[in-house]
Amino acid sequence: MQNKKLLFLAQAAMIAAIYVVLTYVFRPISFGEIQVRIAEALTILPVFTPAAIPGLFIGCLLGNFLGGALIPDIIFGSLATLIGAFFTWKLRNAHPFLAPIPPILSNTIIVPFVLRYAYEIDLPIPLMMLTVGIGEVLSCGVLGLLLYYALRSRKDVIFRNTEA
Repeated sequence: MQNKKLLFLAQAAMIAAIYVVLTYVFRPISFGEIQVRIAEALTILPVFTPAAIPGLFIGCLLGNFLGGALIPDIIFGSLATLIGAFFTWKLRNAHPFLAPIPPILSNTIIVPFVLRYAYEIDLPIPLMMLTVGIGEVLSCGVLGLLLYYALRSRKDVIFRNTEA
């Protein structure tokens, strides 16, 4: 039991660290009304392990903080990723093409309001939903599914049983 908890924490920490690094390395395209946050490809990982849920949340929180985001973005952007990760985990036994839908939807709905009210970006919210949504489809949908298919054959080695 202790080993499972330790493995869960280690996996969550590793996922958080990778998310932060990807957000920082691709910072120019990770923020703003037109964004493709490469780190969001990791939102597919709850299909493999529930440790990805806190890992993605903490990774997004730290990535936003270290990237210079404003407090509402740090809070609500991270909550959007948490919501997406949780519902991706709930869909873990469904068809893989359904797994990216929760983070795409949660970010497409939440992030434009953060952009409008925190950053005072004066674009119509539906337009920002479109631009953020396209970025999420690219990062969560395309890159996330590529990551899924790259990891799926090694899931038992990489993501050992981490049910806490």
